[in-house]
Amino acid sequence: MPQLRSAVLAGGGTGGHIYPLLAYADCLRRHDPGIRITCLGTEKGLENELIPKAGYELRNVPAHQLPRKVNVDLLLTAPRMLKAMKATRAILDEVQADVVVGFGGYVAVPAYLAAWRRKTPMVIFEFNDPPGVANKLALKFSDNLALGFPHLPQTSPLLADGTITGVPLRPAISRLDRAARRAEACARFGLDPNRPVLFVYGGSQGANSINQAVSGAAHALTHRGIQVLHIIGARREEPVHVPDGLPVAYRTLPYLNEMELGYAAADMVMGRGGSMTVAEVTALGLPTVFVPMPWGNKEQYRTAGPVVAAGGAIFCDDENLNPSWIEANLVPLITDRARLAAMAQASAGFGRRDGDEALRQFTLKAVNV
Repeated sequence: MPQLRSAVLAGGGTGGHIYPLLAYADCLRRHDPGIRITCLGTEKGLENELIPKAGYELRNVPAHQLPRKVNVDLLLTAPRMLKAMKATRAILDEVQADVVVGFGGYVAVPAYLAAWRRKTPMVIFEFNDPPGVANKLALKFSDNLALGFPHLPQTSPLLADGTITGVPLRPAISRLDRAARRAEACARFGLDPNRPVLFVYGGSQGANSINQAVSGAAHALTHRGIQVLHIIGARREEPVHVPDGLPVAYRTLPYLNEMELGYAAADMVMGRGGSMTVAEVTALGLPTVFVPMPWGNKEQYRTAGPVVAAGGAIFCDDENLNPSWIEANLVPLITDRARLAAMAQASAGFGRRDGDEALRQFTLKAVNV
């Protein structure tokens, strides 16, 4: 099967769009160091921080978020979109793109439209329920739909014919041998590898409700021998106070680049229920307490729900999360080795580690049909 010479990857705005894009880009380059990879973004997105740092070319286009209501912005959408599509088409021509792979976010809309007008094969990657506006639009032009989770075809008629590829994950995570690296990881954070470790994080900006509940339960956790590795977020809303003189380690960090070490140290995870978190913890078979975001369309409940139903995780509603809940529910769970082992097995049964490779194979088939 012929190799790709030039791939344009579109996805930006949030880490949920960018991290799988970067993992996929790494996979393409691993197979062919000479491939040209061009990433599309906007001037305001997180991609400006993450993509160049990862060593990939980023080209910003004047994309705009599609309005969800009939208003003045809707009247401006057509000329804005035409401008963005022309700019994107020029990039596709310049780099002689063989394929456009979209990971969602409004920057993907002009990429899909430009690919359609140019007759360039396009691949749509979706791992959210419900699918995003950009990918819904793309499905009008292409049926090359790759899905991140096995339950998604049952959630919407739009996704019913998609191919399950799994979520592209960084090799540092997808190839992680947790048992082999536990001692190293615990040494890095000053933890005892012979005691249970709760790994807590709420995304790059932190989650204040999680921060306050877990730090408030510091005595209850540590007096049962449970160590805590707590990523509080670089942009946390309120200070996180951890008491002095705790009997075992409670470590806080504002941010952790090497998430694989946090996972290697962990016996259990507590975090939100975003798609990347679900993909990572299930790929690694980690028991998890999901605390979905309390606002929006309850997307995180639907994403993490199948893992909970399978027995690999439990939910705690954000409004119910407090130190008392942790003492009554999490402490007995993380100290029950038999139940943790059963949860780990169930979690691993839902996850997969080859999403990057599977998406590459799917893309090659789409291009060479």
